[in-house]
Amino acid sequence: MSNIILFIVIGLLAGILSGLFGIGGGVIIVPALIYLCSFTQLKAQGTSLAVLLPPVGILGFIEYYKKGNVDIKGGIIICLMVLIGSLLGSKIAQVISPDLLKKGFALFMIAVSLKMLFTK
Repeated sequence: MSNIILFIVIGLLAGILSGLFGIGGGVIIVPALIYLCSFTQLKAQGTSLAVLLPPVGILGFIEYYKKGNVDIKGGIIICLMVLIGSLLGSKIAQVISPDLLKKGFALFMIAVSLKMLFTK
């Protein structure tokens, strides 16, 4: 049950940040699955491809799936939440100044980079 809640949060966050900053969900989803759900790097990447499946990741998803590196339930839940979150994020982006949006994106990328660089 706790993973389902995490999947919902990850999906909403990925969607909001995608809508807000125009970034791909994998930038958020992969690190979140690794650090919040204890997924391996491969399972996080495979599940992220499941979320972004049509049409971007179909061949990659199939390869990860064949090797057992996809969480289908997580992929579906996160995908649904990305849809909702991207709507919310895009609405927020329309009312924020471009300068604040640019700085927010830069800070987010620095935070994710530092987390991935200095943790296992």
